[in-house]
Amino acid sequence: MAALSQDSKGVDAFLASCAESGDAAYRAAKTILERLQDPDSRAEARRLLGAVRLRFADPAAGQECISTFHFRIHDVIFNPNLQGSQQTKKIIIMEIPSIFIPEDWSFTSYEGLNRHQDSIFRDKIVAELGCGNGWISIALAGKWSPLKVYGLDINPRAIKIAWINLYLNALDDDGHPIYDGEGKTLLDRVEFYESDLLSYCRYHKIELDCIVGCIPQIINPNPEAMSKIITENSSEEFLYSLSNYCALQGFVEDQFGLGLISRAVEEGIAVIKPMGIMVFIMGGRPGQGVCERLFLRRGFHINKLWQTKIMQAADMDISALVEIEENSPHRFEFFMDLVGDQPVCARTAWAYMKSGGRISHALSVYSCQLRNPDQVKKIFEFLRDGFHEVSSSIDLSFDDNSVADEKLPFLADLASFLKENKSNPCEPPAGCLKFRELVAGFMKSYHHIPLTSDNVVVFPSRATAIENALRLFSPSLAIVDEHLTRYLPKQWLTSVAKKGRAGCKETVTVIEAPCQSDLLIELIRTLKPKVVVTGMAQFEAITSATFLNILSVTKDVGSRLFLDLSEHLELSSLPSSNGVLKFLAGNYLPSHAAILCGLVKNQVYSDLEVAFAISEDRAVCKALSQTIEILEGRTSVISQHYYGCIFHELLAFQISERHRQQERQPAEVIPEKMIGFCNSAVSTLKEAEFFVPESKVAGVIHMDLDRSFLPVPSAVKASIFESFVRQNITDSETDVRSSIRRLLKDSYGVPADDRSEIIYGHTSLALFSKLVLCCMQEQGTLIFPLGTNGNYVSAAKFMNARTVTVPTNVESGFKIEPMALADAIDNVRGSRAWVFISGPTINPSGFVYSNFELEQLLSICASCGARVMIDTSFSGMEFQTIGRNQWDLERCLCAVSCLDPSLSVVLLGELSLGLSTAGLDFGFLILNNISLFEYSFPSLSRPHSTLKYTFRKLLGLKNRRDQHFSNFITEQKETLKNQANQLIKTLQSCGWDAAGCHGGISMLAKPTAYIGKSLKVGSFKGELDGRNIREAILGSTGLCISSSTWTGIPDYCRFTFALESDEFQRAMDCISQFKELVLGVDT
Repeated sequence: MAALSQDSKGVDAFLASCAESGDAAYRAAKTILERLQDPDSRAEARRLLGAVRLRFADPAAGQECISTFHFRIHDVIFNPNLQGSQQTKKIIIMEIPSIFIPEDWSFTSYEGLNRHQDSIFRDKIVAELGCGNGWISIALAGKWSPLKVYGLDINPRAIKIAWINLYLNALDDDGHPIYDGEGKTLLDRVEFYESDLLSYCRYHKIELDCIVGCIPQIINPNPEAMSKIITENSSEEFLYSLSNYCALQGFVEDQFGLGLISRAVEEGIAVIKPMGIMVFIMGGRPGQGVCERLFLRRGFHINKLWQTKIMQAADMDISALVEIEENSPHRFEFFMDLVGDQPVCARTAWAYMKSGGRISHALSVYSCQLRNPDQVKKIFEFLRDGFHEVSSSIDLSFDDNSVADEKLPFLADLASFLKENKSNPCEPPAGCLKFRELVAGFMKSYHHIPLTSDNVVVFPSRATAIENALRLFSPSLAIVDEHLTRYLPKQWLTSVAKKGRAGCKETVTVIEAPCQSDLLIELIRTLKPKVVVTGMAQFEAITSATFLNILSVTKDVGSRLFLDLSEHLELSSLPSSNGVLKFLAGNYLPSHAAILCGLVKNQVYSDLEVAFAISEDRAVCKALSQTIEILEGRTSVISQHYYGCIFHELLAFQISERHRQQERQPAEVIPEKMIGFCNSAVSTLKEAEFFVPESKVAGVIHMDLDRSFLPVPSAVKASIFESFVRQNITDSETDVRSSIRRLLKDSYGVPADDRSEIIYGHTSLALFSKLVLCCMQEQGTLIFPLGTNGNYVSAAKFMNARTVTVPTNVESGFKIEPMALADAIDNVRGSRAWVFISGPTINPSGFVYSNFELEQLLSICASCGARVMIDTSFSGMEFQTIGRNQWDLERCLCAVSCLDPSLSVVLLGELSLGLSTAGLDFGFLILNNISLFEYSFPSLSRPHSTLKYTFRKLLGLKNRRDQHFSNFITEQKETLKNQANQLIKTLQSCGWDAAGCHGGISMLAKPTAYIGKSLKVGSFKGELDGRNIREAILGSTGLCISSSTWTGIPDYCRFTFALESDEFQRAMDCISQFKELVLGVDT
């Protein structure tokens, strides 16, 4: 009796301490929790709570307790029919007013959990989000015996009460531990922590097998609600409101009240194990489709475990949903009472409620599991690393698993690539080494052809490969498969009998070949073409017989053969039989033959193409590689990444060297009558300077490339990733015409004339090559200023165009002077002059034409009837602008129109430099006379839709002067200015005469102190001059510059300085190192 009296006094004292207010009741509960956490007082505290529970055991008494003492302790009774690892009949829970208890929601959530098999939770690590008073975490642990359950809630009071509830159920009424069949108590299995969603697990690096969430999804009328500091001393009203409202989370689902769930799902992706499961309870108000898409677009498989209806809380204001419906086509879903089956919109539901009716909404429990979990995790890891804005565009939902298996690995690889690289890495123009190795590896693993990366040359497209191959050999007659001729310049497709064509020096004449092999072979025997480009019918490709016949006849007549296998190469783990590849497994490819393959058969990006050529003739591979560098520039790295991922996925599970390579038969010796490279190609390839790969010279520092290696802004990376991760991009979202026109209007005063034509190309160099063809088509002459970009000059020489050089000098910054231009045009009378002007920033000198200087040059061209090519590709990064006026081309053209109203001006441009995309190229042409160019562009490789989307977004940032993007461009200009100044000082201190510069990424310098000096280092031996100093510096220091051979200016070399800071300092050290080597330390 004494003990009972003592317990009664304790209960009275506890109740008295709670009676004042809810805050007082919480303080009393905290005191009890402190006693429960102390092993010495734990049993007594538990007995006290048991006595309180007994005093208010009757439900009516329980309601009196909560109204009088601001808390209650009661039992939650489970359905005795529930099955599980252990049968938990009931749990005991304490409730206080500052913790929201949506019973229908939480009970439905628990019912959904019960539909899972025991193995989902047993011995697993589980987290419950929004655990409230912890009853689900406790019930889950009691039923399924997980290894650990972490109950998480942002409400600090909820966590304290959850711990009390844990002790209530882990100890019996006498305060003794309750052990399960494994000898553990609930205290061993459950822990509660204050946490904003999964922040506790992320901070402590806890990997979870299962995440369970019952999270608020009501639109918050006050987005700043969550900005208040949440503490356990916050008001009861505020803490209660955390269950009703959530701040805007920055997700597209915010508009439906699902922003907090979206954030929980994305945080869950970071901590869930690859085969883990998330279970979320979702109110159906936004509509079942919207709820399910939240998971699907983030890469989940979903399974609806359970669905019911619950009444809409009477205190819930849905007017915000009505407003959304008024301003969008979306309709929310409610039901009239619990029995209605036809959903009604929020507006109807709101009116029905206002008139006294009751409305309900669906409540569903979804079980979600990641498809391709490793890839999806990488994707979201990238998004968390500063690219959250892309999350609203992400769409990883797929109706076809094969599409998912192709796209997700690429997106994961792209995410890793963008995350790991501050700037786009330097890759060989003829194809990334990794991609070429993957192509060779695929051929070796699947077709048993022992190729190496040196046998593979990469092109932007099959059409580009064919045209470049024909230009390399420039055959007087070529036979090309009829379905491939549509890519070729129309002027090549002329009759053999037409005079002035077949006999014209280095002019290509093409005739169409029939698809039928026997007819093709007869045509080859009769016409004896110098080059044959053909495909094969499907039935002929199964065996090698047709291929052998074509090989034989082309060898006999002395023809080069390019065999197109684009339609027959399957990127599959079970490729079908291919007679050509079977032959190559046992025989070397003859030196007169090469294989072409255009990769266009992807299931995701229909216009994304890469092509490659295979040859086992070292000279042919080298020449093709150099041809692509001269005429095209380079192939998109991103496109190679895409197809590289497909090859990688096919090779990743292969065991290398599993099959013994059969001995291959040597190829027959090819007769000397076989056509060689054309004269213009031979002379150009001999003189031009080409990319130096690091595999040849370790640690090459490139100050010889027309590109920036400065860091890429996050906006660029976000735009690139968004362009690939989105689905169903509309044509309007990839239309960059208006954005380019505005850029040119703002930057150069180009008239915004919709009648002018815009043509896109994957690089500005590829577009320039097409302009050279236009010039040649009308028997014109290209006029280059001395010191023009060596890549452009090489392209014109390779195509055997007529060229004239206008003298320039260092005193004028290597600009064209009006009188010198007039003399040059006068010297080409009888031929249309095509004047090339690089500006406003001149590449490579880095000096800038003023608007007045441009007008003078245009006046000369107009008065002489010349056409004008203005190359703006290297402009937009001017850093010395004091006293310089911006170009106003519209005014200039108006001023000279009286001299020649039909003056033809072509504007050539490249977006990558001005938008800091560093290696992601996008060239364009603005034409005001399209009739000149209609026959010269069929084989042009154009940017694919993802690139158009990317550049449209970036142009939008630039044109509307986005603050962050503008600041980054300003910082890059300042970096270029500082590095240019440092380069000038370093060169001058090391015996060079630096010309200086006012913009762009390069400058010219003369090695005055080195000319005539003798040097012997490595393989170099001789007297130094402007032509061989590149070789000497490269061999002795690893620094690669452009020699005077490239610049065309006697003894002047080119240095590009848009390097990452550490690489730039290494370059400065190399310049000093070379000085010490040649001139000595004290010079």
